[in-house]
Amino acid sequence: MDVTVGLRNVGSHCSISEMDDYDLSRLLDKPRLNVERQRSFDERSLSELSIGLTRGCFDDTYSPGGRSGLDTPASSMRNSFEPHPMVADAWEALRKSLVSFRGQPVGTIAAIDHQSEEVLNYDQVFVRDFVPSALAFLMNGEPDIVKNFLLKTLHLQGWEKRVDRFKLGEGVMPASFKVLHDPDRKTDTLIADFGESAIGRVAPVDSGFWWIILLRAYTKSTGDITLAETPDCQKGMRLILTLCLSEGFDTFPTLLCADGCCMIDRRMGVYGYPIEIQALFFMALRCALVMLKHDAEGKECIDLIVKRLHALSYHMRSYFWLDFQQLNGIYRYKTEEYSHTAVNKFNVIPDSIPEWLFDFMPTRGGYFVGNVSPARMDFRWFALGNCVAILSSLATPDQSMAIMDLIEARWDELVGEMPLKICYPAIESHEWQIVTGCDPKNTRWSYHNGGSWPVLLWLLTAACIKTGRPQIARRAIELAESRLLKDGWPEYYDGKLGRYIGKQARKYQTWSIAGYLVAKMMLEDPSHLGMISLEEDKQMKPLIKRSSSWTC
Repeated sequence: MDVTVGLRNVGSHCSISEMDDYDLSRLLDKPRLNVERQRSFDERSLSELSIGLTRGCFDDTYSPGGRSGLDTPASSMRNSFEPHPMVADAWEALRKSLVSFRGQPVGTIAAIDHQSEEVLNYDQVFVRDFVPSALAFLMNGEPDIVKNFLLKTLHLQGWEKRVDRFKLGEGVMPASFKVLHDPDRKTDTLIADFGESAIGRVAPVDSGFWWIILLRAYTKSTGDITLAETPDCQKGMRLILTLCLSEGFDTFPTLLCADGCCMIDRRMGVYGYPIEIQALFFMALRCALVMLKHDAEGKECIDLIVKRLHALSYHMRSYFWLDFQQLNGIYRYKTEEYSHTAVNKFNVIPDSIPEWLFDFMPTRGGYFVGNVSPARMDFRWFALGNCVAILSSLATPDQSMAIMDLIEARWDELVGEMPLKICYPAIESHEWQIVTGCDPKNTRWSYHNGGSWPVLLWLLTAACIKTGRPQIARRAIELAESRLLKDGWPEYYDGKLGRYIGKQARKYQTWSIAGYLVAKMMLEDPSHLGMISLEEDKQMKPLIKRSSSWTC
């Protein structure tokens, strides 16, 4: 079998410099690196950005040359790996999912499952689902597909959005869109869904964040700054952020959200301040910060971003972080504390700590909990939020290492036989009835309720490379390769260990395919990490060191 099918030759020399402080190619042999750092634009302090930067600095964030990170020849990395036979099958399946509008590819549909009689909305292009597909095409030197997608969704953002008689905010990005082909008239028509057709009628909060993150990935990968600098893209970013940065009644810098507004798009008790949205919000803010122009409109938005980032990073690192030391502190909390000196600021009742957590929490390791709000801490572990926290540097270097320590210590629970648990643990019995509304798709250890999702493999791999732990990613990829192709690229797996193909899982799920390809290409050429990773900003370190459990 020709395992290079679907792969294009791309330039072997990387010149964009954001990640030049880490020689990631060495990570394949060394578990951790500690080298002297050089600051890139993305990691320059927010205090510098808040007083304004010259256009020259903005231009420095991009370099022509096509690839995304380190000065590492791609060919040398690729030659050190024997391509797996299923790579060619994955590329073939990914290309079959492409959708065209007026002759131009604009995205990939969610799934091509010929065995399923119910199409539902799996024949649509989802913004969040397309991200791993987009990264795969960027890594393969095919940026035009990604550019077309960015422009098409930007066009849809400008549409008037109504659910029943209520008008949505101007900056809301669609959850998905569909291309209708009329062969008789030879015309193509777009139909977008902003939540008015979705299950539960919830608008996507994450679509706008993923769009900004993908715009930066495109720019980092291609060195093409012209797209991000167009008036339409500048306006699109400002509209998305205006929805999130407006002042109101909330006393927290985190973003208040409804259930079902993100990848977990059904009722699962993630309403309030879910970790996934906060991590994506943080990452989108940092990406926008280096792409917004310093004109009058852009400067106003930049000032708001800088203030929010400082507050958000402190809040998340302080109150969402949980490790053994923190857990012991919460276990001993006093309640009904009043005034600025309160230790238990959110009035969390120690009796609300679930029993499973005491055995789950290792002495060494930690993670960002699922949610924090008045009298409520959702102690569940969520994969996407914690991986994005590492990639965006919302997590400090110590916290990033602690998250990886936790994954290693609790491998069976979080990875099992098919990477990766979307959340842990599952909710069941009476609690399941109340929280999910008896949703038959979200029974315990299935779908969003503790199911295993192969798409998360790319996020895990990126986090592993950034933290210098590629051996974890390699082990997870080998697990996926043992079954994914044989099982027909399912959407998700069921069971405590992820042993069973999901009871309602679609086959040939596009982001399962793309997630595998991105993980493989990133591990074989770690320079790709630069398009989806941000280095820590030294000015956002928390004033308090919450714990040192990772050094125990």
